[in-house]
Parts: sequence; C-alpha cells; structure tokens
Amino acid sequence: MATIDKQSVRAEVDKVKAEFDALCAAGKVNDEVRVLMRSMLMIIDLILAIFMERKTRKTSTNSSLPPSQTDKDDSALPASGSHGKGKADRSAAAGNTRTVETATLSEVTFCDHCGENLAAVPAQAHERRTRIDILFEKVVDHVDAEIKVCPACQQQSRGAFPADLAGPLQYGDGLKAFAIDLMVCQMVAINRVRKLLKAMMGVGLSEATLLKFVLRLHQALEAWETAAIAQILTQPALHVDETSLQVDRKKHWIHVYASGEITLKCLHRNRGKRAIEDIGIIPRYGGVTIHDCWASYLSYPHCGHGLCGSHLLRELTFIVDANGYAWARNLKRLLQEACKAVSQNPDKRLDDKAYARLQRRYRYIMTRGEKALPPIPPKPSGKRGKLAKSDAHNLWERLRKHESAVLLFARDPHVAFTNNRAERDLRMAKVKQKVSGCFRTERYAQAYCRISSYLQTMANQGINPLIAIQMALAGKVG
Repeated sequence: MATIDKQSVRAEVDKVKAEFDALCAAGKVNDEVRVLMRSMLMIIDLILAIFMERKTRKTSTNSSLPPSQTDKDDSALPASGSHGKGKADRSAAAGNTRTVETATLSEVTFCDHCGENLAAVPAQAHERRTRIDILFEKVVDHVDAEIKVCPACQQQSRGAFPADLAGPLQYGDGLKAFAIDLMVCQMVAINRVRKLLKAMMGVGLSEATLLKFVLRLHQALEAWETAAIAQILTQPALHVDETSLQVDRKKHWIHVYASGEITLKCLHRNRGKRAIEDIGIIPRYGGVTIHDCWASYLSYPHCGHGLCGSHLLRELTFIVDANGYAWARNLKRLLQEACKAVSQNPDKRLDDKAYARLQRRYRYIMTRGEKALPPIPPKPSGKRGKLAKSDAHNLWERLRKHESAVLLFARDPHVAFTNNRAERDLRMAKVKQKVSGCFRTERYAQAYCRISSYLQTMANQGINPLIAIQMALAGKVG
C-alpha cells in the first residue's frame, strides 16, 4: 500500500484543483457543476486543514505545552556549551558566617636528589594547595538576669533581657533564614528540613515552629509588598502571566507581575478578570502589559498591550509543520528578523521608516495568508454558538486583529519581544509543587507567594537570599 503523508495529500488536492480550473477555462463545465465542485473543494480544504493539525503532535517547540508534558526531543534541548543567563550574585556572605583560614608551611630540609642539608638555604618560591571544608557550629547564648530583693521595700527586681529574647527559648535570625531558605528557595519538604537541622544542631524543631518562621517573615514583608506594588505601577512595561497551583487539593492560580528588578506573585482562587480586579494592579496600571494574548488582559483598553513573540513563533511553527502554509513560514521569518534588528539597534527600536517597511511586509504576508486559507462557510441559520475553525484560521485572525500589539516591540524600547521574564518567575512555583507537594492551607500559600516575590526581587539585585531574609527579619526593608 502506498504511503500517504501531508505533502502527497496536498499535492493530489492541488492537482485536482488545477485540472478542474483547466476544464472550467476550456468551457467544459456547466454552471451547476462548477458551483457544486467549488463547494466540495472548499469543504475538502477545511477538512484537510483540520486533519493535518490533528495529525501533527504538539510539543514544547510548536506550542505552549511545557517539556514535562511532551516526549523527550533532542532538538528541544539547549545546545551543548550554552550557559544560563541571570543576575550575577554579589560576592557577599551572610552575616552569621565565619571563615577560619590557616596557612601551614611545608619546609624543605634535605635535597631530594643528593641529600644535602637545605635548612639554612632560603626558599626561592612557594607552591600552594588549598583545602576548603565546612564545619557546622551551633552558637548558644545564655543570658542570666539577676533577681534581687530590695531590703527597703522587700520587692524583687530582675535584670532586663535583650529585646529579641521574649521567652525562655528563642532561635536566632541566622537559623530562621537558613530554614526559610531551605523551604522556599531550595524547595525542600518540611520534614526533610527538620531532619537536616536535627543532624546539624542536635536540636529537633517542630513543624509548627518552622511554619511560624515562615509566617513571621510573611508579616515582616507586608510593608515591602505595598511599596513594591506602588513602584511597579510606575514602570513603563509590565510582564504578566499566571499558572495553576494546588492548595488544599483545589486549583488556585498564581498571578505574576514583573518589571525591572521587581517581581510580585499573588495567589487567587480564579484565573480571569475577577482575580485581576481583586489583585488590583492592572486596573490601576497605565503602561504596557506584555502577555500571551489572554482575553482577560485584553479587556483593559486603558493599558497598552504587547504580545509574546515566543508564543507566536511556536504557534507559527505548528502551522508550518501541520499545513506547510507559506504565509506562516514567512511571518515567522519576519518576526525573527525584526527581533534581531531591534536587539542590534542601540535605541532598541526601529526608526519610523524601518517600522513602516516592517508593517507593509506584515500586512502583505497577512493578505497572502487570507488567500491561502480555505474560506469559512457561512453559519447555518438557527445554529447557536461560533463556528469551529482550525488553529491556522484562529492564529491568522488573532495576528490580523492585534497587529499593533504584535509589532509593539519594534517601536517601544521598553517592550520586550517575549514574555519569558514572567514565565521564568513562575517556573519555580511549579518546581516546588512537583518536588515538595501542594500547600495544605491558603494561608501558607499566600506566605510562599510573598516571600518568593521578595527573594526573587532581591536575587534580581544580586543579593544573597540568606542576607535578604535576615534583613527582612531585622526590619531593614519596607
């Protein structure tokens, strides 16, 4: 049996169209047959477009599916020798660390070759080898307050304790910062954190104690979050995105707002406009929001909108793989060339002449795409709802409707080509859910969002997370 693939099926359909057009041009087809065949060919084009899309598998390279939900593909892996990018960490250690450095001299007393005594011969040079090790040290500070009885009034008086010793037993900010860093940054489960601290200190901390550390930092960062929201509202461009998070076996959503060095994560039970209104950032924002064309974001006309180029490129790749449309291939190439031109321009934007040329090419490709796509049949009378369309039709209509948002990166230097910033900031939340499970209560999920927002913001500034946590616990941020 002959093998049938996408190219052969397309070729046969195009051959039938060409033969039919030749017959029509020769006058060998009457009007009734011509209308009937045109309708049948239109239906065949629609069926073929949808069939090809369903036969083409979606992966992380041609859709928004994450790599974890698709088969492993070597072509999707980063190239060998590539290095991750990010803010370089400052060379600063936490304040509760101590470095003990020693140097030992290995003397030469006799010659290795002839045995001559070299004790009195001065050394010409030194060769050093270094060993770095770690020693866990538990520091226990006792404060004994005197209690005295006044001989005059017979009343007891007690010495004052430091302000950070409110009870018989307290844990220092260094220990708290280390435990919080393990639970939030390193995404270690609470039970494993307890075992690790037990092995290091010889003291077992309960789960409730560790959760109190988290809640204390959550409360300490309330003023910082308010100040961060006020600062992010003044930014010219804002990356926004959302992802699901399981809380008490129910789906919640983390909404991220990122701009500059600031990252804010907010938890809400809903995903769409209700969550956006309750969070209250976008309704008060007047700059440009960069997103993946989610309808809830587009419902705010007072904001500018920029669409993520990475999403569009992946969708165009799928259309090329599924249907082989030339317009999708050309548009993908055009966006890539425009992105490269903008990145190489010192102003990070195209001048008016270059942007006008880009816009003309964009519209020309869209016009060619309209002719290449099979026409949508009229909606039958009495039918409710929208007509089902192929992915190619939906993408083409979205690209035509939001042309200014697609090309905004080329004329506004503050608008990035992609929304990868927001997606990177959300990625660790998914990793935490996968590594250490979901949250039991919404209270601690809210705490995680605020703390991780603060630590991500500090990481964008190159600040050590242990230092950042101790600064917050000491009340030095806000």
